[in-house]
Amino acid sequence: MDESKKSGESARPAAWTPPEPSALRVGFIGAGRLARALSLALQAAGVPVVRVASRSAASARALAESLPDCRPGDPADVARDCDLVFLTSPDALIAGIARAVPWRPGQAVAHCSGATPVAALRPAAEAGALIGGFHPMQAFGADPGAALASLPGCTVAIEAEPPLDALLHALARRLGCVGLNLPPGARVRYHASGGYASQHVHALLAEAVRLWQSWGATERQALDALLPLLRGTVESLARSGVAAGMPGPVSRGDAGTVRLHRQALQAVDPEMRDLYDRLCRRGVALARQAGRLDAAAAEGVERVLDAPPGP
Repeated sequence: MDESKKSGESARPAAWTPPEPSALRVGFIGAGRLARALSLALQAAGVPVVRVASRSAASARALAESLPDCRPGDPADVARDCDLVFLTSPDALIAGIARAVPWRPGQAVAHCSGATPVAALRPAAEAGALIGGFHPMQAFGADPGAALASLPGCTVAIEAEPPLDALLHALARRLGCVGLNLPPGARVRYHASGGYASQHVHALLAEAVRLWQSWGATERQALDALLPLLRGTVESLARSGVAAGMPGPVSRGDAGTVRLHRQALQAVDPEMRDLYDRLCRRGVALARQAGRLDAAAAEGVERVLDAPPGP
C-alpha cells in the first residue's frame, strides 16, 4: 500500500479548491536556512508568508521581521492562520509536529524533507488536511542572499495527491523551479542521489586537498587549482552527459597512469588508494558504456586495478 493510502485520505473534505498562489496564506514551522530561502522567494514571487514558528523564538522573530506582514508565533498559531503550512524543521521532528499541531480541514501541510516519508504527516491527514512533500534539491548556505539566488532553476520534488499536487507545482513554477512528480516509495533513493552530487563531492575534494597538503600546499591553494577543474567538469557533464563527458586516464584506457596513481596514493594512505580503485572500476564501466574503451583497453585498466599497488 502506498503512503497516500495509509495517510487518512478518508478524513479529507469532499471538495477542496486551493486558492490562487497570490491569495494563499503561507506559514512555516521551522526557521532555518531552507525556511529563510523559501519564504523570501515566495514573498518575492507574490505569495504572502504570514506566520512562522520555530523551536528558537529568536529565529522565528528574525525570519518574521524579514517578511512584510509576517508574525512569529507557535506551531498552533501557524496552523490556525495559514492555508498552506511548510514544515521546514529537522527531519527527526516532523512526525512529532504532525501529531502535536491542531490541523483542520481546508488547509494543506507539506514537509520539505528529502528523505522523510509523506506518511509522517498522517495525523494532519486524519484531521482533514491535505498532505504532501515539497523538497528543493539544492544546498542552502548561511548567506540568505546566496541561498535565495540558488533556488531558480533547481528541481523541486513534489509528492502529493490532487488537488494539492497542482498547487505545489504552481508554487514551484512561481519560484522559477522545475517541479518533479516523485512517486511514493522513491523518496529515500531520490535524496541519496543528491548526496552523490553534493555531499560526496566534498568528501572527494577533501581527498584531493590531502594530496596537496602532502607536499606542503594549503587547502586554499588546492581549491584555487581544483575548483576551476570542477567547474569545467560540470560544464562537460551538462553538454555531454555522464558517460560521454568523463575525462581522465580511465576514460582513455591509460593503464600506465592509473598504475602510477595507485603507487603514489598507496604511499600516502592505503585507504585513499582503495577508494581510488573503487572509483576507477566504476569509471571503466562508464567508459565502456560510452564507447570510449574497447574490451582490450578496459581489461588493461582492470588488470592494473587487480594488481598489488607495489612501489
